[in-house]
Amino acid sequence: MTVKEQQKRILDLFHHLTSLPKERTPPTDDRLKGVGHLERGVLFSCFHETHLEEATDLYKILYGAKDFDDFMGLAKQARDFVNEGLFTYAATVAITHREDCRKLKVPPIQEIFPDRFVSAESIVHAAKEAINQPDQDIVVEREETGNILDPEHSLTYFREDVGVNAHHWHWHIAYPATWDASVMGREKDRKGELFYYMHQQMCARYDCERLSCGMQRMTPFHNFHEELEGYSPHLTSLISGLHYASRPEGFSLEDTEDVSLVEMIRWRERILTAIHLGHIIDDEGKDVKLDDEHGTDILGAIIEASHDSKNPFYYGSLHNWGHVMMAAIQDPDGRFKENPGVMSDTSTSLRDPIFYRYHRFVDNIFQQYKDTLHHYTKDDLLFSGIEVVSVAVNAKVQDLVTTFMKDSELELTYGINLGTTHSVSVRYHHLDHEPFTFNISVNNNTGEAKEATVRMFLGPKFDELGNRLHLDEQRRLYIELDKFHVSLTPGKNSIVRDHRDSNVTISKLRTVAQLREDSGEDDHYYCSCGWPEHMLIPRGNHRGMEFDLFVMLTDYTADSALDSTPEGVCVDSLSYCGIKDHKYPDKKPMGYPFDRPIDVDIEEFLTPNMTVADVKIKFRD
Repeated sequence: MTVKEQQKRILDLFHHLTSLPKERTPPTDDRLKGVGHLERGVLFSCFHETHLEEATDLYKILYGAKDFDDFMGLAKQARDFVNEGLFTYAATVAITHREDCRKLKVPPIQEIFPDRFVSAESIVHAAKEAINQPDQDIVVEREETGNILDPEHSLTYFREDVGVNAHHWHWHIAYPATWDASVMGREKDRKGELFYYMHQQMCARYDCERLSCGMQRMTPFHNFHEELEGYSPHLTSLISGLHYASRPEGFSLEDTEDVSLVEMIRWRERILTAIHLGHIIDDEGKDVKLDDEHGTDILGAIIEASHDSKNPFYYGSLHNWGHVMMAAIQDPDGRFKENPGVMSDTSTSLRDPIFYRYHRFVDNIFQQYKDTLHHYTKDDLLFSGIEVVSVAVNAKVQDLVTTFMKDSELELTYGINLGTTHSVSVRYHHLDHEPFTFNISVNNNTGEAKEATVRMFLGPKFDELGNRLHLDEQRRLYIELDKFHVSLTPGKNSIVRDHRDSNVTISKLRTVAQLREDSGEDDHYYCSCGWPEHMLIPRGNHRGMEFDLFVMLTDYTADSALDSTPEGVCVDSLSYCGIKDHKYPDKKPMGYPFDRPIDVDIEEFLTPNMTVADVKIKFRD
C-alpha cells in the first residue's frame, strides 16, 4: 500500500465526525472493551481527569496495534463507539507517534471541527447558502463575536486566530499529559520545562499585542475567589447542539463535582512551599532537589500535572483542574446540563481572556522558582572571542516591519456534512506581516573556526505609560524569534536569516484537499506543532511601535544536546516543540538568557557576543 493510499484511509477516519449517529456500534475487538464510557455529544476535555484516563487507554491501544491494518481496524471500531472528541484526541496521538504512520499527516483540527474555530452565526450562514445555491462553491464572511463595548474586543484577532488555537491543540497532542515512557517506549525530553516555556511565550506574546493596541498589560489571575470578567465565545458544538457556555460578568470559581477550591488552594501552597524549601517530596516521602538543571522540568510535571509528576496525590493537578473549573463556572455542579466554556478544550481555550491571565498566574509560580536561582554573571554569558557587531532587519524599509490584516478561508465540508459536493468555506481575517530577513555582522576573533548558536528575541521597549521598561520587566515580555546553528570562520562573518526559516514557527500546514493529493515523500514536517508563521511578530501600531531586537551568540559545542540534528519528521518548530523522539536540542534553559531575574540594566547586561538594535513594527489597517 502506497503512502498516498494510507493517507486517504487516515483522512476517512476523521471525515464528518460532527455527524456521527448518537447510537453507538459496540466494538468486536476485545482490546476495546474498556473504552466507551464518555457518551457521544459530551465535550471531551483533555484537562478532565476521567476523560483523559479513557483517552489514554484508547491511544495506548491504538499505538500498540501490531501493524497499520490492525491499527485501522481498531480505529474504525473506536470511531463508531467512543466519544467524538475523545476519539479525535486519542487517534491523533497514536498517528503522530506510531512508526508506521511516520509519513502520514493528521488533518488540521480546524477542518475536523470547524465549529471550534468560527462562530455559530458563520456556520448557519454558510449552511443556508449551501442549501440555496447547491450547484455553486460558497464563501461567507466570518461573523464578529463582539464589539468595542467589550474592552477586550481589540484582541480578538489574536485570541481567535485559527493558527494560534490549532498550535495549542497540536502541542498537547505532541506532548500528552499522560505520556508514559515505560509503556510508549519513547521519552519526552524536558516535557515539563516545555510546558512552562511554551505557555510563558504565549503570555509574553499576548502582552506584546496588548501594548500594540494601547492597552495595559494583563492583570494575572491571583485569587481563587476573585470576580472574573465576562466572556461569550459565540461557538456552538455540532456534536451536541449546545452552545459553549458564556461567562457572565462578576462570576467567581466554585467547587465542582470533581474538585474543590480548597484543594486548588492547598496544591498551590504546597508547590510554593516546595519552591521556598528548594525541594519537593516524592510519592515515597523522599526529598527531590529543585536544582538548576532539572527544577523547571520537575515543577512543570507537577503543575500540569502530567504522568511524570513525582507526587500527583500530594501536589495535585493545579493547571488542568483550573481549566475545568473556569469552564464550568456558570454551571459548577452540572444541574443545568450545559456545555462547559471554551477553557475546557485545548483548541478553544485561547479564545478566552482568562486563559492568559490564568497562565500568567501559573507562570508567576515558575518565576518564584527562577528567583531562587543564581543570576547569570558576565562569565556565564560570555562567548570568548566572539563579537556581535550589528544586526539589521531588511524589509521594504530597513528596521521597520509592516503588519496588516489578510484574508484566508476555512473549508467546512470535511468536518460538517452540508449536503453538497461543492466547497463551502468561511473567509476570515488574520494578522500577517511583510517578508523580512535578519542581517547579523559577527567578528570571530579567536583565530579559528567556531560553531555558534544564534539566539534572537524581540521585546517592547516601553510600557503602557511610555516609560522605558527595565530589563527585568522586559525579559518576561521578550518573545523568541529564532534559534539556529551557524559556522563562523575566523575574522568577519555576515549571517543572513529569512524569517520563514524560524525555528519557532511551523513551515507549512496542509489542508485536507492538499493531503488527499500528497505523495507522502516530503516528511520534513513537525506533526502540525509550531507557532503560525503569520503571527511571528506582534501587530505593532499605526505610528510604528518601538521594539528591542536582541541577538546573542553562544558556543554551539557546549549548547547542543545532539551530535547532529535528525533529518525527517518533526524537526520543524524546535524551540516550542522540540524534536520528536529525540532530546531537546539545546542544553541551555529554555528562554535563555531571559529565564532568570536580571538586576542590571541592558548596558551592564550586554557582553560582546550580544547586541540590541532598535526595530519598529507598523500596523497598516
